[in-house]
Amino acid sequence: MTSGGDARVLITIGAVALAAVAALAVGLWIWLRGRARRALVARIESVSGAHISDVLLPDGNDGWFHLDFVLLTAGGLVVLDLRDVPGLVFGSEQMNEWTVIHKQRRATFPNPLGPLYDRLAVVRAIAGEGVAVEGRVVFTDRTTFPKGHPPEVLRLSSLGGELPPPIEATLVALRPAFERVRAASTPSPRSLRRS
Repeated sequence: MTSGGDARVLITIGAVALAAVAALAVGLWIWLRGRARRALVARIESVSGAHISDVLLPDGNDGWFHLDFVLLTAGGLVVLDLRDVPGLVFGSEQMNEWTVIHKQRRATFPNPLGPLYDRLAVVRAIAGEGVAVEGRVVFTDRTTFPKGHPPEVLRLSSLGGELPPPIEATLVALRPAFERVRAASTPSPRSLRRS
C-alpha cells in the first residue's frame, strides 16, 4: 500500500511530466508556425524588388492602418492584405460579408476589400503623384473560391503570375516612393499582427 507521501511524490512527478510535455508541444507549435510564416514571407519576397511588412501607417485622422505587406515591383507599389482562411469562400465586391464553409461549418467575415481600399489611399498619398499603387487581398492556398472572386483577390499561388517580374531600372525609378512609404511606417506592435 502506498503512503500519503508517496502519492504526493507521484502526483508531483506526473504534474511536472505533464507540464514538460505541454511546454514541448507549445514550443513545437510556435516553431512550426514561425517556419510556416518564414516560408510564406519568402514566397512574397520572391516576387518583389523590396518589401516592408507588419507596419502601421498614419491614416491622417490620428489613427493608424495596419499593412501586412507593401511590395516594390516593376509595376509600382503593391499593398498586400494576407488572409489565411481555410475552406470554400464565397464573396463579391458588393457584399458586406463573405461566407466561408469549412468542415461542415459556415461562418462569415467582413468583406476585406473596403479596408484594402483605405490602405491604398494612404499609401498613394505618401508615395506621391504619378506612382502606381495597387492592392490585392491574398488568401493562402488553403482557400478555394468555387464561384470566382473579384480581380483584387487572389490565392498566394497566383501572386507570381499577377505581378510583373522585377526589372532593375524600373525598381530604381520607383525606389524613392517606396522609401517614402517605409519612412512613414512604424513597426506594428505584436498585438496588432495577424497570423
